[in-house]
Amino acid sequence: MRRDFILKGNICYSQKRDILEAAENRYVICVEGKSKGVFKEIPDEYSELPVIDYGNQIIIPGLIDLHMHAPQYSFRGLGMDLELLEWLETNTFPEEAKFASLEYAEKSYRIFTNNLKRSATTRACVFATIHRDATILLMDRLEESGLVTMVGKVNMDRNSPDYLREESYQVSADETVKWLLQTANKEYRNTSPILTPRFTPSCTDMLMNELNKIQEEFNLPVQSHLSENPSEREWVKELCPWAETYADAYARFNLFGKECPTIMAHCVYSDDKEVKMIRDRGVFVAHCPESNTNLSSGIAPERRFLNEGIHVGLGSDVAAGSSENLFFSMTQAIQASKLSWRLLDSSMDPLTIEEVFYMATKGGGEFFGKVGSFEPGYEFDAVVLDDSRLEHPQELNVKQRLERLIYFSDDREIHAKYVRGQKIF
Repeated sequence: MRRDFILKGNICYSQKRDILEAAENRYVICVEGKSKGVFKEIPDEYSELPVIDYGNQIIIPGLIDLHMHAPQYSFRGLGMDLELLEWLETNTFPEEAKFASLEYAEKSYRIFTNNLKRSATTRACVFATIHRDATILLMDRLEESGLVTMVGKVNMDRNSPDYLREESYQVSADETVKWLLQTANKEYRNTSPILTPRFTPSCTDMLMNELNKIQEEFNLPVQSHLSENPSEREWVKELCPWAETYADAYARFNLFGKECPTIMAHCVYSDDKEVKMIRDRGVFVAHCPESNTNLSSGIAPERRFLNEGIHVGLGSDVAAGSSENLFFSMTQAIQASKLSWRLLDSSMDPLTIEEVFYMATKGGGEFFGKVGSFEPGYEFDAVVLDDSRLEHPQELNVKQRLERLIYFSDDREIHAKYVRGQKIF
């Protein structure tokens, strides 16, 4: 398929977290799957490229979801009256156990993948389950979708039901290696593995030590959860009395940033020591505002994270989050920050449209490399939005129209989608 072309329309993208470029009637140029930049007129050197004219529609970089659970997609919007640990035992673990059946996994992952493809998300970091075959099936379906994803076979060797607990730390490690070798042979173009210890309470020290060896051998990134819930934090103190912080329970096994690219979801209750570790080790925080509300976890201090230069992206966190629609996550992030400013700390200003758009694009995209912007050299992921359904009596500029789309839109506004310069619909 052609990866050299020009899109014409109203172009919006982030340069910095507080600077949102919104230009009317511009051209964004894609050559070999990468952006050459945004132009008022087409430079002579690109004059022979085909132009796809989207008229008055809005073109943005594809959105990046740094944290979602594919097997939980089936129970979104159900059983949301519980806190994290009880919710896991009551809803999550029984559902994830079903993925021992490839027939069930095929049915569930087809729905998840189809809906994710139709969303504004172009890249995602995804949890699967402990089941090797079902995880590979998910990777196959995501590869077929054209999206760029990192997918993790989950590790769990303690503190989970018999029906969803790997037999031993060695079995968990061995299954992980088998999964990595099998998927390496598939030679995926857009799908890659990410090491996925569910969270410290479900992984023994012996397993974490084995995962450290696997991470080093295969040079893998890591995704997990951190400081989501007060009860969870207290539990980690009991399980890992040697750890100075929750983060230390990962760092002790070299699974927390530095040479190991790491995403930690939530970080609602990270203390000063933990925040410093996150910043100094270059760990990415996946902010999941809806999930934090639905499970009564709390309000994450994203303003502080941004002010301290921490990498922050957004996560839908389905099924604790109800939707894969990251526009909804953007609005939730703003609303949560307003409550934090009003009720908790008036020195920490609420997040702005510019900042949450940055988090959903360039901020989270940095985990994938030069992703999430139309600046020159960035991989060309783009979503075309048609807001004609959203009638308005006033004349709005492009930035105002984008703001309305963030608050109002769903997949009905998504007209076209490009990933790495390939049009996927």
